[in-house]
Amino acid sequence: MKYLIVGLGNIGSEYENTRHNIGFMILDALAKASNIFFEPNKLGSTTTLKFKGRTFILVKPSTYMNLSGKAVNYYLQQEKIPQENLLVITDDIALPFGTIRIKGNGSDGGHNGLKNIIECLGNNNYARLRFGVGSEFVKGKQINYVLGNFAPEEQALLSERIQKATDAIKSFGTIGLGRTMSDFNGK
Repeated sequence: MKYLIVGLGNIGSEYENTRHNIGFMILDALAKASNIFFEPNKLGSTTTLKFKGRTFILVKPSTYMNLSGKAVNYYLQQEKIPQENLLVITDDIALPFGTIRIKGNGSDGGHNGLKNIIECLGNNNYARLRFGVGSEFVKGKQINYVLGNFAPEEQALLSERIQKATDAIKSFGTIGLGRTMSDFNGK
């Protein structure tokens, strides 16, 4: 069984530790813990994780957040992975910091990366893991907030919350979406 796990973010050192790059950060943590390494590839950096008889293709798109759908569609086709085995990891300002919410489909929730994926796939029937980054910003300053670094008190808790997200990724591929949602949502 093959799974496509796509972490959303923006390339470039200026975005490296920002809230908007939590998808990249989660995949980096999973790769590091698994002793595998990302390599530059078409439309993104990729690596392959073997876990409990499953193959996880991890992708960090190089298309920038708002054009992520191009990379998602390409790797689904290239790796011959059914859409139900796709999991997209993204930040979510509607969730408190560190909260995980996994869904099997849904709207883009105002997230331009998810919006582009829906446009490129022609539907919204793919799983997503939303990682809460909170909403501690003044009205009209959302972009500055998501492109800003985590606050010191958030940074102190970040590695534990990222670990929880990496566990959810492995769970998605081994015990399925339904049980993963039950085990990880809101935790």
